[in-house]
Amino acid sequence: MSSSKIFSEDLLYKIIKYFPNDYSTLHSCVLVNRLWCRLAIPLLWENPFSIPTGNFNFIEVYLYNLDDHLKAKLNEYTDYVLLPSNTLFNYPSFIRYLNINKIVPSIEKWLEANNRTSKFGKGYLAQILDSASEFIRLINISIFKLFVENEVKLNTLEIETSSASYNTYVEIILEIILQNPNFIHSTKNLKFSILSTSEDALIKNHISQILNLHQNLKRILLGYNNLSFYRSLLLLKGFNCSNTLNTITFYHVDFKGIMNFDKVLEELNVLESVHLIYCSSLNTEFAQQIINLTKPFKLKSLFISEISLIESLQLLLQISGDYLENFGCGGYLNQSFKQQILELIIKHCKNIKYLDVYRIDRHDTSLIVFSLIKNIKQNLNHISISVGNYQDYGIELLLQNLVQALPSKLEYLSLDLCIRAIDFKVFLKNSQDTFFKKLVISNIRWEGGNYIDYIDILPYVKEYIMKNKRVEYLAIKNTLIARNTKRNVDLFDLKDEVMEFKLHNIKVLSYIKLSTDIYRFLNEID
Repeated sequence: MSSSKIFSEDLLYKIIKYFPNDYSTLHSCVLVNRLWCRLAIPLLWENPFSIPTGNFNFIEVYLYNLDDHLKAKLNEYTDYVLLPSNTLFNYPSFIRYLNINKIVPSIEKWLEANNRTSKFGKGYLAQILDSASEFIRLINISIFKLFVENEVKLNTLEIETSSASYNTYVEIILEIILQNPNFIHSTKNLKFSILSTSEDALIKNHISQILNLHQNLKRILLGYNNLSFYRSLLLLKGFNCSNTLNTITFYHVDFKGIMNFDKVLEELNVLESVHLIYCSSLNTEFAQQIINLTKPFKLKSLFISEISLIESLQLLLQISGDYLENFGCGGYLNQSFKQQILELIIKHCKNIKYLDVYRIDRHDTSLIVFSLIKNIKQNLNHISISVGNYQDYGIELLLQNLVQALPSKLEYLSLDLCIRAIDFKVFLKNSQDTFFKKLVISNIRWEGGNYIDYIDILPYVKEYIMKNKRVEYLAIKNTLIARNTKRNVDLFDLKDEVMEFKLHNIKVLSYIKLSTDIYRFLNEID
């Protein structure tokens, strides 16, 4: 009996929707029959610019949907691009998640991949395109206009601006959005990430207009710029997100000379979380603005990389410590200041879920860190620990203390250390009661002789992790240092080893892909 007779179409669709990011399973669903194909294809094309497969051929599928005039314009540049002769679906209409900053990089990678496999040779594209940037610009505009013309209803639109060259392309897209207000009206969620040190007046003007057009801005990330522009943006006359904006992230923002910050926050009626990521000038003046608030200051993230007045941080944590879920301290903070901060966290913050401690250089600092872990282990699910002075620090003692502090289950553990294989064996053996969904190891090794593409802790990882299936995702990077040079060996590049772990249902990923930081972590939260 066919599956379509066992399940109704609605029920079958609800089942398939449980695999939104499992691209292998969705591709298998496409091959079952026409009904399964029709239900699975839209899910595969909801967010094509973020699919981590490294296959960018979806670009040419999009280009097939261009009208003849635009196809002719593309041919003016080159006959290098071969478009499909036909397609089964209207693929542009399926998109639901779009970060406009990912369009151009995807186009560039698609062109690079075609250049490598071209029958004309690897240098062909560079020879035939006098103006590659103009060619990319045309494709960028054409693809985005496809989405507008198909009247897509996005669940989430992300707009990022930065000081990078991509700002030119972003500016073009912002202009198209303003020319088609229905596009922004039909977008459910709008996420802004303004990461710019430049004073681009035109982009700022476009952003202000889009904010006024949209009715449901929920999240905004503001970075690097001084606070004056952001304050004027959030206090903009006609700003209609006071009853929708629930999350603000300040990323490397200088709060020096802060004025009316309390007024900005008072205007936001449903603000549920504030994230301060490596911001500067968190001084008494800043703390006083928070004290002046008539509503709770729900500080969810605090990451510190510069020395501030300990008194102002104490005031901040006294007010908002119960809300704090993500904490990190690092950079080149001196150990004395770092210890004072950690002691304040132990005293005022019981709900930490994400902990990142960078450059532990002293044993007494590590003891405070592990005391903190024990204090918050009931909620803790993400730990990142890095040791600063690799050659002098007692790694074996640190690992012994870590075993005693660990909770029974962690979503994520990252260790950036200099680990002797025998010490890591003891750590794995003594922590057998702990399950890690994601385990990320960066190991520094000093070698006196030649480089060897080998990870010396791997036999113990197999014995205590692989055989007991204690992780779902694994990444290990060895940095071998010899003769004043260094070389990285990534487990992901050792294909036979990757296959062996796969047989035990453990996915090995590259170190750079599995490792995360607070910026990536917050951006992945819907």
